[in-house]
Amino acid sequence: MAKLSGKTALITGGSQGIGLAIAQAFIREGSKVVITGRSQIALDKARAQLGEDQVLTCAGDVRDREHAQATIAAAMERFGGIDILVNNAALERSSGPAITTSMDEFEETYAVNVFAPLYWTQQVWQASMQTHGGNVLMISSLGSITLYANMGAYLSSKAALNHLTRTLAAEVGPDVRVNAILPGLIKTEMSRKAWEPYEEKFARNLPLERLGEPEDVAQAAVFLASDDSSWITGESLVIDGGTIIQWGRLRKKP
Repeated sequence: MAKLSGKTALITGGSQGIGLAIAQAFIREGSKVVITGRSQIALDKARAQLGEDQVLTCAGDVRDREHAQATIAAAMERFGGIDILVNNAALERSSGPAITTSMDEFEETYAVNVFAPLYWTQQVWQASMQTHGGNVLMISSLGSITLYANMGAYLSSKAALNHLTRTLAAEVGPDVRVNAILPGLIKTEMSRKAWEPYEEKFARNLPLERLGEPEDVAQAAVFLASDDSSWITGESLVIDGGTIIQWGRLRKKP
């Protein structure tokens, strides 16, 4: 039997990249999906790939609370409940050193990466999971536990998301589980400038000798959203091809 048979998943930022790969993997495992994104054109393209009967799309800004409420209401009306919430939408950009980054930039980053996931989780919990249980996945980042230059707003917001994951998991169990996924460098369109010029070099230095694909994250999402992980909550799963341990390798291959 498919691992997510009969389930309904809501995925923010689901029209491309990691979000779209998660939607594809969930559908393969029997789930219906609701995907959001800012561009209706991108959502229409994603729906054509995923299959219109299994997908509901809702365009809007993840920070817009009226959009969140309308999306959740539409999902409840169409599918009768929401079993899985994937908070994937994020703002990732270089903002310069934290000590000189404007407060406006910090506030915008936190609005997308911390406050929006919290609000969507609150609303889904009230609408469905409080009564019927479910799973919440936060798509965080390897950067939440490491440091990259000039990305203080993004890195600290993702670290806050990790702690929010633990806080929510402690509050909503046992019927609702909350976990986070921390991807390393994944080959998406959004991150193309970071990986494309250096892909071979980056891959050669990793223990698994390749960069991550969206499908790598999607398979981890299936695991955490399914009963296979029924005794896991409040955890942050690193998916990085060995990035963190690369400096601890005893020798480099020629």
